[in-house]
Amino acid sequence: MNRVVVYPLSVSWVVIGVFACVGCGSGRVTAPSADVESARQIRATLVSVSKTGQSAVASATGTGWATLKGRFTFAGTVGDPKPLVVDKDTEVCSMGGMKLVDHSLLIDPSNKGLASVVVFARKTGRVKTAVTETLLLLDQKNCEFLSPVFAGRVGQPITVKNSDPIGHNTNISGSSFNQLIPSGAETVYKPDAETGMPTMVTCNIHPWMKSYAVFRKDGYVAVSGKDGSFMIPDLPAGETIEFQVWHERSSGPNGAVGLEQPGLKWTPKGRFQVTLNPDEVKDLGTLEIPASSIGS
Repeated sequence: MNRVVVYPLSVSWVVIGVFACVGCGSGRVTAPSADVESARQIRATLVSVSKTGQSAVASATGTGWATLKGRFTFAGTVGDPKPLVVDKDTEVCSMGGMKLVDHSLLIDPSNKGLASVVVFARKTGRVKTAVTETLLLLDQKNCEFLSPVFAGRVGQPITVKNSDPIGHNTNISGSSFNQLIPSGAETVYKPDAETGMPTMVTCNIHPWMKSYAVFRKDGYVAVSGKDGSFMIPDLPAGETIEFQVWHERSSGPNGAVGLEQPGLKWTPKGRFQVTLNPDEVKDLGTLEIPASSIGS
């Protein structure tokens, strides 16, 4: 039986060089002896470097998933909501003496929880794709959007509904969606692009109507509820994630909410950093926003 011998890489190149040079000069050509031990050391070094690189990537990427939650509160005196100027279709929009008010500052009087605060991950190394998309509904009733701020995932279906007996025109800024929704009708909108900060939603027919929408490709976004609480599940563990915080009334740049939170490396641009452990439910606790940051 013939034996097949596999030479180290350095030996192969030496042999090729010898055959290439045969006959290129007078006299006999003698091949130098192969340094097999050096070749083995080089191979071992390359394998070691490869494994180290793989370990570094695994460490940077992390494994497992985790949850981040917290609660925003308003540290200040809660004033009366400002009335809106309603000067069109008053038979519906001001029916029975109904008064529409500004919903840009929603504070729970029982615990001063601040609603409509947006929190989203700016970028992550991994995304958990096996998620269940919740039904999103943007309804217009009594000449106002029932969701002052709402969030969704890029590509997630959103039912845009008109529950009023008059027509509304829904215009989502920064998108191609600018559509008349007749009385009692609805349509479906699928956002096809990510928003940086939340974008404005308006009705061109009734200029006092206003809402905000935020769409993220990874779905790692939340809007604080009535009591000020928020939760973002299925975040990638083992990596440092930078989050963005926004509120419509914030005095920060583009609505960014800046807080004094050195432990989270919170910046004036409304960004903070968190590293989560696998299966961890990290509670940031109560995040108090001073009245000076959000005007009442």
